[in-house]
Amino acid sequence: MATLKFLSFVIVQLFLVANSKGVEVGYYKKTCPNMEAIVKETTKHYISRAPTLAAPLLRMHFHDCFVRGCDGSVLLNSTKGNQAEKDAIPNQSLRGFQVIDAAKFALEKECPGTVSCSDILALAARDAVSLINGPSWQVPLGRRDGRVSILSEASKNLPTPFDNFTTLKTTFGALGLNVKDLVVLSGGHTIGMSHCFSFSSRLYNFTGKGDMDPNMDKNYIAQLKTKCKLNDVTTIVEMDPGSFKSFDTDYYTMVTKRRGLFASDAALLTNSQTKDYVLSQLNPHGSTFFKDFGESMVKMGKIGVLTGKAGEIRKHCAFRN
Repeated sequence: MATLKFLSFVIVQLFLVANSKGVEVGYYKKTCPNMEAIVKETTKHYISRAPTLAAPLLRMHFHDCFVRGCDGSVLLNSTKGNQAEKDAIPNQSLRGFQVIDAAKFALEKECPGTVSCSDILALAARDAVSLINGPSWQVPLGRRDGRVSILSEASKNLPTPFDNFTTLKTTFGALGLNVKDLVVLSGGHTIGMSHCFSFSSRLYNFTGKGDMDPNMDKNYIAQLKTKCKLNDVTTIVEMDPGSFKSFDTDYYTMVTKRRGLFASDAALLTNSQTKDYVLSQLNPHGSTFFKDFGESMVKMGKIGVLTGKAGEIRKHCAFRN
């Protein structure tokens, strides 16, 4: 039974990879030439007042693309009889939906019924990163919005902070993302916060025997225990202490010191290719991370896109037409 479930997962994900053509840079140059500027100004308005929104906007785009492809399904509200992706446990801490809604409102005034919510999300993620000293990249556009959003699919398909390298490689690989993409996109953990329950087993009960994770620095464990008590489900901590509001290469330094918060962070040191990449980014002047991140984001942003007559252009991002 487990094998059948795994095979069905791979088949669905391979379909998403195959259905990834049709987006292009400058897609709206004739139909809505100011759209990128409008999204950027809207994103800037919010990020300038609350820089911590950058991380959840980036995470929102990740979570959208990893379930049904980059179709804006993570933005949909649940309806009577159907719980949407937004309500899955990994998505309940997402923030920044008001940024997408505000950009959509402005674009509906500028060019009604033209720009998809999934394109707005892809641009807002890019702009949020660049506004906190991170890289920028050209975003291929032309996605259309999906009509389906299912809670169980988000629970099943999203990578988790508890994943080992083998699981991560399988999850990313099924979507057409390689090992380099895995380690590069993990660098997004350089910004943002995390609830204690996402890593508390590493502090208190790693193997079910009341032990600590030997792959995490003992001094860091002691420090985290002062903030995260046993069974704490409310406290949040910085994922990249000291620079969690700035997009930089410090995450890789933390991983090297065995101070990545998640088991999935520590997993990057268990594979020779990902470990080599982590070590190669330690010199900020010789780092390729910004360039690599943009390239992997473009690649991720093409997963399972709906184009042509597929899907729809939503009038409101949280609701189907």
